[in-house]
Amino acid sequence: MPYLNQTFVALLKEAQFTKQLLGAGATEIRRANYASKGIYFQAFANLSTGLERIGKLCLMLDYYIETDGQFPDLKYLKKDIGHNLLLLEEKAKQVIVTRQLSIPAPSTAIHQAIVRLFCRFSEGDRYSNIDLLVGSTRQSDPIADWFNEVDTPIYELRVTKKKKEKINHNAEVGARLMGGSAFILHTSETGSEIAEFEEASRRTGIFEAVAPYRQLYVLQIIRFWCTLTRKLQYLAMNIGKEDIPFFGEIFGPFENDDSYMKTRKTWDSI
Repeated sequence: MPYLNQTFVALLKEAQFTKQLLGAGATEIRRANYASKGIYFQAFANLSTGLERIGKLCLMLDYYIETDGQFPDLKYLKKDIGHNLLLLEEKAKQVIVTRQLSIPAPSTAIHQAIVRLFCRFSEGDRYSNIDLLVGSTRQSDPIADWFNEVDTPIYELRVTKKKKEKINHNAEVGARLMGGSAFILHTSETGSEIAEFEEASRRTGIFEAVAPYRQLYVLQIIRFWCTLTRKLQYLAMNIGKEDIPFFGEIFGPFENDDSYMKTRKTWDSI
C-alpha cells in the first residue's frame, strides 16, 4: 500500500521544481553583465517563473486552510491571477494579515523595482527582442530596464565613493596602458555601443560592484515567499490530512539571514 498520496507527491514535485528555478535564477542574476546578456534572460525567466509558482503555492495553501482541505479550481489561479507578480504579492500581504503572521516584506524602492520588472517580463517583456523585429507596439527592453531601475540605484546607494573613484581610476589607467592596441565592440545594457577600452572597463567595474547587492535583493524577495510557504504549511498540516510536505525543508536554505546570503554566490545546487 503506498504511503504518499497523489496530492502530497504533486505538491512535493512542484516545490522541488520551484526551488530549482529560484536557485538557478539567484545564481544567474549575479553573473549577468553587458558582455553576457543572454544570462539576464535566463535569470529573469527563472526568477519570474519561480516567484510566480511559489506565490501561487502560497495562495493554494491559504485556500486549502480556509476550505478545510480543498484546493482552488484552475480559474482562480490562471484567470484571476495569471502571471501578475504584483497581484500575487498584494494577495500574500492580505494572507499575512488574515492569518496574523509576522513576516516583514522587503519593500525598498529597489525591491519594488525588481518585482515590477519580473512582472512585466512574465506578462510579455520576455518577447521583447521578437516584438522589436516584428514591429510590435510593445518594445520594452528588460535588460535596459534592469540597468536603469535596479543596477543604477544600487550603484548610487550601496557602492562607496571610494569604490566609484577606484573604478574610474582603473578604467582610465587601463585605457592609457592599452593605448590604441585594443579593439572592442560591445553594446551596453541600455543598447549604446561600447567601442572604447575605458568604457568597457568602467562597465565591468560597475557590474562587479553591484552584482553581490543585486543578488542579495533578489534573495530577500525569495526569502519572504519561502517563509510564508513554511508558515502556511504548518497551518495546512493542522487540518489533519496527509497532503502537505515539509516545505520548510525544501526551501530552507533561502530562509537564512543576510550575513549568510552575502557569503554564497551559487544557489543552484542547494
